[in-house]
Amino acid sequence: MKIGKKMARDTVLLTLMQLGLDSAALLLSSFITRRLGSSATGILSLIGSFLGLAGILAGGNAFLCTSRLISEELGRKNGHPERVLRHGIGLCLCLSTAVSAALMCLAPLISRSFFSGAGMTFAVRLMPAALVTGAVSACLKGYFNAVRRAGIAAIGDVAEFLLRASVIVSLTLRQSSHTEGSVCRILILSVIVGNAGSLLFLGTAYVLRKKTPHGQSRLSFWGYAKLAFPIMGGGVLTAVLSSTNDALVPFCLRQYGDSAEEALGLFGIFEAIVIPTIFFPSVVLCSVAGIVVSEFARAAASRDSRRIFSLTDRLLTVTLGYAIMAAAVLMRFGGLIGRLLGGGETAGKMITLIAPVVPFIYMEILLEAQIKGMGEQAFSSLNYLAEYVIRISAVLILVPRIGFWGIAASYYTSNVFGNLNRLRKVLSLSGAKLRIVRRAVLPALYAFLTMGSLELVFGILGADTRSLPGAVIFAALWVGAYSLAFCCLDKTIADRRTISGYVVQDEQITI
Repeated sequence: MKIGKKMARDTVLLTLMQLGLDSAALLLSSFITRRLGSSATGILSLIGSFLGLAGILAGGNAFLCTSRLISEELGRKNGHPERVLRHGIGLCLCLSTAVSAALMCLAPLISRSFFSGAGMTFAVRLMPAALVTGAVSACLKGYFNAVRRAGIAAIGDVAEFLLRASVIVSLTLRQSSHTEGSVCRILILSVIVGNAGSLLFLGTAYVLRKKTPHGQSRLSFWGYAKLAFPIMGGGVLTAVLSSTNDALVPFCLRQYGDSAEEALGLFGIFEAIVIPTIFFPSVVLCSVAGIVVSEFARAAASRDSRRIFSLTDRLLTVTLGYAIMAAAVLMRFGGLIGRLLGGGETAGKMITLIAPVVPFIYMEILLEAQIKGMGEQAFSSLNYLAEYVIRISAVLILVPRIGFWGIAASYYTSNVFGNLNRLRKVLSLSGAKLRIVRRAVLPALYAFLTMGSLELVFGILGADTRSLPGAVIFAALWVGAYSLAFCCLDKTIADRRTISGYVVQDEQITI
């Protein structure tokens, strides 16, 4: 099977699986919000942020490390990817053991400093069971992604989510009220069960498909660690900054005048409803991103500049066209979506307000994948640092003055700045051109014209787009009209460029 067809097949498979997972995650968040209240969702989000930080420290960004370094090993002649995987698992076990020991010893201090008090100590001491299994699972997922068996990693994600959701739902149904400790225990127990199930599946899949290696890797354990630490550093930096930002939001909302419960409730609505809704359409791009890391790593290892240019050129066109479509839908139906998911008018207004910056948010997904695949981890880390400095500064300055809406302002400033930097870097590395009229102006114009025309037709027919059935029909018809217009535009311009002789697109990613 040709590489282009293989990537297209994997993209479709991963998209369908991730679409199901994201839909289920939104429903799960809505269920928790309705059952326990938005403040409980806020507590879950804060604890999840802390657990995510601990997981990055324990796993060392294992998925990205193993995926990229194994891909580079496969790009070399007579490589030995299984040996690189063993190095990755060994390093993760060392890191997770050290972090687990620190959590066990410092649990009382962490409980007092970051949570409500000593009642959280037991919950913190449960975390190591989730960290070790999660780190090894991430290594195996990175391996399967690198060897172009992304479907196996995706099935592992599905199994993990189903187990986690089952634990969360069953334990949530057993209680009518909540405390910080009980919510934390529910989350950590669900992660332990999910990670264990995923590890069992992935480990079995690896053993069943393992082949006798014929190559010989020159990469030692310490050589692997030397290459992995810069990649880990970027992941740790991002996790620390993200956790800091999350912790500051409720604090700044209280400075604005909200009570502790109101602040946690607003934070819960933002993290459990607004952000998942904004990112929900990005499932297609997230599915491609994992493949992009390994493909760019292989191309960089073999110094295939033509492939890097071709993939970049196509990815920029498709990403911006798709992101503009998603932004238009969210702007048009954000209010309805917020109400349906249980976030009320507040969630709906926030979704609508943030929607215009969606093209910048979605560009980050694939631009970061390309940057990391080409080994530019230092730039990625510095850019994330600058981006989060801007975001945190905006939260500290604006949220105490204008409240919840200051969060939207922080997203605008940080995402525009960070992703313009990423775009500049990718264009410089690949040699591709921005072509802003073709990739942004014309798709935005088509979106405006097709949506305006359809609004006019629905108005003449007297159809109600404020109800769920009417909104679904309108959205389906508009997405079809926009997609047709975009594909015709893209094909026409590509044909003209090919005929003129200055670009020949020999590689494509189909989404």
